[in-house]
Amino acid sequence: MRPPRFTNTHSHAPHGVGGVLKWKLGFGAEEKRSSSDATSSDTTLPTVVPPDLEAIHNPAPDAIQVTWIGHASFLIQCGDVSILIDPVFATHCSPLPVPSLRRRQAPGISWHDLPPIDVVLITHNHYDHLDAAVVKKLAPSTHFIVPEGLDSWMQKKGVEQTSAMPWWKQISVASGIQITCCPAQHASARTPMNRDQSHWCGWLIEWRGRKIYHSGDTGYCPHFKEIGNRFGPIDLAMLPIGAYSPRWLMEPMHVTPEEAVQIHGDIKSKQSIACHWGTFRLTDEPVMEPLQRLEAATQKQGLPEGAFTHLPIGGSVRL
Repeated sequence: MRPPRFTNTHSHAPHGVGGVLKWKLGFGAEEKRSSSDATSSDTTLPTVVPPDLEAIHNPAPDAIQVTWIGHASFLIQCGDVSILIDPVFATHCSPLPVPSLRRRQAPGISWHDLPPIDVVLITHNHYDHLDAAVVKKLAPSTHFIVPEGLDSWMQKKGVEQTSAMPWWKQISVASGIQITCCPAQHASARTPMNRDQSHWCGWLIEWRGRKIYHSGDTGYCPHFKEIGNRFGPIDLAMLPIGAYSPRWLMEPMHVTPEEAVQIHGDIKSKQSIACHWGTFRLTDEPVMEPLQRLEAATQKQGLPEGAFTHLPIGGSVRL
C-alpha cells in the first residue's frame, strides 16, 4: 500500500518535476532584472559575526534568545531549553556535493559550540531544511517534532523520541513551552519517488506569554491571515525572503521579499527576521538581492525601522 500524499489547502499554479527540468534545461521564460538588481553580486555575501557563546551557554532564565545559524536554521533558547529549527550544517544542501548547491557561508555557530539540544523542529524534508547527519548525531537523546508523515523516516535514522504533528495540533514540552504546527504552502521530497509523502509546516512557540513563529518554506496564501487571527500579535517571526526566481516556477512554493512583508502584516508580527537567503543559492536571483528588495519593500510599506530586519549570520536577538 502506497503512503498517502499530502496536498496544499489552497489552489495554486503547478510546481513539479517537469517544471524544474524545464527551468534547469533553460526552456523557461527568462525574467528581466532591473538595473538595481544588476548591482547584486555573488562575490558579496551576508555579514558573519562570532556568536555570543557566553550568552548562548548561560542564557537568561526569563528571556527568549534567537540565533541565526544560516539559511532557515535557528537556535531558539527559552530560558535554559534549547531548540533547533531546521538545523543544516552540511556543506551542500543536496544528496550529492553538487557545486551549485554548496554552502556560501559557514554556519553561524559551529556544531561543537552548540549547547545541549532539547528539541528539534523540522518544517519539511527538503535537503536545505533536513540534514540527515545532524539527525543521526542528535537521535538518541533529543525530541524531534516533525510534520505528519515524517516520523517513519526519523525512526529509520535512529530517532527514539518523535512527535509527528498535523496542522494546528499543539504539544507541550519542557518548562511550559507550547508548540503549534502551523499550515504552509509548499511540498516535500527526498527523492523523485517520495514526493509529498510527508507534510510541511511552520512552527509557533509560546512561552511565558511570548510568541515566536518560523514559517518554514512557503508560497503566499490565505493561511497567514488565519495564523494572525488565531495567534496574533506575534512577538518575533522568522520569515523567508529568498529562492523566488523564476516566478513562473517558484511562485507557489517560495515568497518574494515583498510577499514576506505582507506575511509580516498578516500574522500581526511585532518584529520579523529575514531567513532563507544568503547561505545557499537555490534559484536564479543573486545572493544579496533578497535583502535589497526587502529593504525597499519595508520602506515602501512604511514599516518602522527594525520592524522587519535581518541578522548577521551568527547574530542573536533577545526578547
